[in-house]
Amino acid sequence: MHSDPIADMLTRIRNAVAIASPTVDVPASKFKRALAQLLVREGYLKSVGDAVDERGHPVLRISLKYGPKRTPIIHELTRVSKPGRRAYAKAKTVPVVRGGLGIAVVSTQQGLMADRDARRANVGGEVICEVW
Repeated sequence: MHSDPIADMLTRIRNAVAIASPTVDVPASKFKRALAQLLVREGYLKSVGDAVDERGHPVLRISLKYGPKRTPIIHELTRVSKPGRRAYAKAKTVPVVRGGLGIAVVSTQQGLMADRDARRANVGGEVICEVW
């Protein structure tokens, strides 16, 4: 039992990128699917699909994206809001990651958004993670 399934997902992705794996399987949930789809839209992941593991449990099969010579697109993937210390931001104070080169994923009332989309929509929320 994991106390933080989102941190577990991000760690699995980080570990798969470290060994240049083409795909990684993550236990499925609606929130993880939404997060993975956001990262696909933003260009950090190749694709996300459904699969079943050897025990019959549903998993998300995430295809990782690499550049020329197998250089990873994801350089850093960090969890910001944690179960012990939640991190919230108002619309005006949503963080800018690496001067706009990365994204902060914000959980808003309108769903998961990239930081620039949250600022554009003038909504704040919980800052889930930062990717660059």
